[in-house]
Amino acid sequence: MPGIDECLLEVMRLPGARGASVVDWTSGLALGTIGESPNGDHEASAAETAEVARMTAEQPAFAHLAADSGAQQPGQAPSTPVEDVIVTTHDGYHMLRFVETAFDSSVFLHLWLDRSEGNLALARMRLGELAERLVLA
Repeated sequence: MPGIDECLLEVMRLPGARGASVVDWTSGLALGTIGESPNGDHEASAAETAEVARMTAEQPAFAHLAADSGAQQPGQAPSTPVEDVIVTTHDGYHMLRFVETAFDSSVFLHLWLDRSEGNLALARMRLGELAERLVLA
């Protein structure tokens, strides 16, 4: 099970990966970063993407879907029904993948992927796998 640094190294092995980070969407702080930042500042990018993650995760339009999928297990932390968010720009993709943990997690993986070199489907699958294995300590 990879920690933050190992997870980010694996993310950067994806074709077209330009930069990645692990972000706490409650505080907007980057817990780890690697590669380039879309605006040249990893901390500013973390805060900006945290806003997108927070707005998405807290929307009732998405939350009602979780109620239909079954009751929460006793002792299980509440989680967002949103798995990931994909923002498409003219030259790239930004993927935000929420990380579920045993505690009240508000962490997501952010991948900045070059549009001409990257494979969005592959990146989505790999981020999902990494999010499941990520160990936050």
